Amino acid sequence: MHGSPETVPTAAIPGAWRRTARGADLLGADGTIAATIFAEMSALAVRTGAINLGQGFPDEDGPIEVLDAARQAITDGVNQYPPGRGFPVLLDAIARHQQRFYGLSVDQETEVLVTAGATEALAATILALIEPGDEVVTFEPFYDAYGGLIALGGGIHRTVRLRTPDFQPDLDELSAVITDRTRLILVNNPHNPTGTVFSRETLEFIVRLAEQHNAIIVTDEVYEHLTFGVQHLPVATLPGAFERTVTISSGGKTFNTTGWKIGWLTAPAALVTAILAVKQFLTYVNGAPFQPAIARGLDLPDSYFTGIAASLQGKRDVLERGLVAAGFAVSRPSGSYFIVADAAPLGYEDGADFCRDLPALAGVVAVPIGAFCSPEHRPQYASLVRFAFCKKVDLLEQAAARLAALRPAAR
Repeated sequence: MHGSPETVPTAAIPGAWRRTARGADLLGADGTIAATIFAEMSALAVRTGAINLGQGFPDEDGPIEVLDAARQAITDGVNQYPPGRGFPVLLDAIARHQQRFYGLSVDQETEVLVTAGATEALAATILALIEPGDEVVTFEPFYDAYGGLIALGGGIHRTVRLRTPDFQPDLDELSAVITDRTRLILVNNPHNPTGTVFSRETLEFIVRLAEQHNAIIVTDEVYEHLTFGVQHLPVATLPGAFERTVTISSGGKTFNTTGWKIGWLTAPAALVTAILAVKQFLTYVNGAPFQPAIARGLDLPDSYFTGIAASLQGKRDVLERGLVAAGFAVSRPSGSYFIVADAAPLGYEDGADFCRDLPALAGVVAVPIGAFCSPEHRPQYASLVRFAFCKKVDLLEQAAARLAALRPAAR
């Protein structure tokens, strides 16, 4: 008698899931899938009642104009399948956004594609544009989805390390890693998990290497409006870049709507068509009433966008003060939701051990930077941990006070 799905061991099931899990470093030696560190830390926060600064999601709603637009769309019957590329109202708004903020002219009918968040845009792009054995270059530490998606597509993941304290890459290492075997160069800027914003020199150098080796640049720019004291520079605006760049973003971080999963990409028409050929067999379409709502958000006045960055910078500073008072060595981020702190001055050389102890020590949860690294390079980031500051100010003040009292309790 055949076993039910519940009784068949996962390790006995063949398929692409294996290389996907292995690419994300979640496949155990016995063939079982390990829980992600994010799931482990979130469960620890629930179990201990600690303040969860591990995962990067806001605890406040977005602008009322955007929320009202979604409610109105539902009332108006915008509840069925949207067109495959997205509703024209959102395609038009994305094109206006690129022109308004960056001077980029894109054709809303052929050079824009709406996706189920930036993650689907990344998945569709990687699966569409690589063949098995192609190399994909990312910076390390890297957002955890990258490794799994590259492996799912049969690609080979190469990384360029970001070094403390400023987390900028070494250009010689970039030259060594990007070769004629490189199909995609994936640039996450502003960067998760480090919060760094890459210099113009670095981005221009990446463009030159892409031209030299005939590679496509894929940018993950979901934190584009969340930078502090520096201007976001899309790679596609640089000379020679647009024709070989897929630019990805989403409304989740900009409008505090991470659960809506409305993302998009812009690229030359031929690239968009190739990506759509894969995307249509992933989610097909999504989020009908949320698409006009995000369009409303993209047309908000400049004051909204400068305001969210200023507000988030203030939250960063609240948490940073608590970390410094506790004795951490801190790398001040120039963008994103996250700040990286070194637990070594507190006597912890292993960030994962520290994060597991932190709820008992201070009633706060963080995640180790090692969770964003390949096993080969994890030791170089061993004592580093990431805290999210995209939370209400009073919660961050409470967390900062708890952390500031940590120094005497740490071993």
